Amino acid sequence: MKPIQIAVIGTGSISAMHLQSYKNNPNTTIYAVCDLNEQRAKQAAEKYGATKVFTDYRELLADPVIDAVSICTWNNTHAEISIAALDAGKHVLVEKPLCRTVEEALLVQEAVERSGKLLQVGFVRRYDTNAQLLRSMADRGEFGEIYFAKASNIRRLGNPGGWFSDIERSGGGPLIDIGVHIIDLCWYMMGRPKAVSVSANTYKKLGNRSNVRNLSFYQAADYDAEKNTVEDMANALIRFENGASLLMDVSFTLHAKDNDGTVKLFGEKGGFEIDPETVIVTEQNDTIVNIYPQTDHPGFHFDGAFQNEINHFAACISNNKQPISPVQDGVEIMKILCGIYESAAKGAEVRL
Repeated sequence: MKPIQIAVIGTGSISAMHLQSYKNNPNTTIYAVCDLNEQRAKQAAEKYGATKVFTDYRELLADPVIDAVSICTWNNTHAEISIAALDAGKHVLVEKPLCRTVEEALLVQEAVERSGKLLQVGFVRRYDTNAQLLRSMADRGEFGEIYFAKASNIRRLGNPGGWFSDIERSGGGPLIDIGVHIIDLCWYMMGRPKAVSVSANTYKKLGNRSNVRNLSFYQAADYDAEKNTVEDMANALIRFENGASLLMDVSFTLHAKDNDGTVKLFGEKGGFEIDPETVIVTEQNDTIVNIYPQTDHPGFHFDGAFQNEINHFAACISNNKQPISPVQDGVEIMKILCGIYESAAKGAEVRL
């Protein structure tokens, strides 16, 4: 079978995960890369063996050789580039979040429907081996009805700055950047029930804390300590049509003793934790039992999940199948994210 000709648009830090995973996949060939920064694009092309380099995504999309694209750009360009790529006849893998607003998300969905092309949203947490194991168990009814989830992704000093802290480009702060992962993961594990309401808070108290010494943290390539227009922290209670609920909190910066990442779900017959390691909790012989599945990685494995995600994208293209993170799910998650921001701004519960 002829290899799928891939182009990666945006060669910032997250693109390395896409590029390396495509390079590892025998059914994909990295044909082109694109970035506004030509030097950075050339470096990526040299490292990963791309044939062509572009600085304008429109010129790239006009190349008939390209079958599919990964979009790894700022959030404010996701919708624009996704729609243009679909209309140009390309399949699309777009990094999370799908875009910045529900209105943009619906326009992307319309482009998918009229083009007949595949769009996969980069909800990479779904593709982790442990997540897929637990989802298959949930599908078999082993946990019964999953009615409550609780998730945190707390950074005590982790505002990347740059475009991440510029609301015009990012659409928001930790909620839309890292909170989207745990919200989507819980929603997916719960069987994707329809969200009906959100009650939320956001806080902007600490800025990027660039004054803190002796602790290093990731900084965006365009880091600027003077620019910070996003929230520091968000929390929310999300209610679903089936009566289930999700309680979450997330931060870029918080006066917390440690960074904290937990994802826990609870069902009638059993429950499970995904972060920081995979644990299944159930009852056997009138006894509560904790079960630790034997997998290569006890917790989330970043590289492995990205490889699974890229492999799935390629397989869906080859076999004309829908991905497990389709555009419709991207739309629903945008409704939840925007609902959280709206609720926080109003100081009241919002119906979705």
